[in-house]
Amino acid sequence: MNVYSATATLFFVMDPLGNIPIFLALLKSVNVQRRTQIILRENLIAFGILTLFLFCGKTILYSLNISEQALGIAGGIILFLIAIKMLFPSANRLLFDDSLAEEPFIVPMAIPLIAGPSAIATVTLFANQAPGQMSYWFTALALASLLSTITLLCAIPLQRFLGPKLIAALERLMGMILTTIAVQMFLIGVGTYFKSITS
Repeated sequence: MNVYSATATLFFVMDPLGNIPIFLALLKSVNVQRRTQIILRENLIAFGILTLFLFCGKTILYSLNISEQALGIAGGIILFLIAIKMLFPSANRLLFDDSLAEEPFIVPMAIPLIAGPSAIATVTLFANQAPGQMSYWFTALALASLLSTITLLCAIPLQRFLGPKLIAALERLMGMILTTIAVQMFLIGVGTYFKSITS
């Protein structure tokens, strides 16, 4: 996997287009200028969390005695479930209370909407599969975070320009692409596992 495919994978996993209606609902009582500051802050926090798992995730895995094969299989399953939700969104997509009296801080915007379990598993898997390419993975993470931040900053004009139907269609398209990535990740994990037990 190169930088571009890793960037695309992380961008799909972060799902900024799918998060647009949730972010708008969470920030509907906040003025536009403050809304921009909150989105920048939450994306920066999410980027910091994902960077931490990118560089320290392997140590965390070893301390928990989790193998690379298990991470690959689990990561594929998680990505597949996320992709299925993107392809077939439930009617009650908004899982968080949209009438919060205070502005959101870290939860639920940074975690789990941006730096969710699937994104954490993905960056940890990248680092574990190719530890010698950390600069590539960090570049991919930085690019994906930048694209996600730009998308969310453009949430209001995007929603007005594209409309809810086109946004839903784009999310389903990303879900289709993410499904194939998830299946490939799962197959690689299973293949690596069988090679390890037969060698």
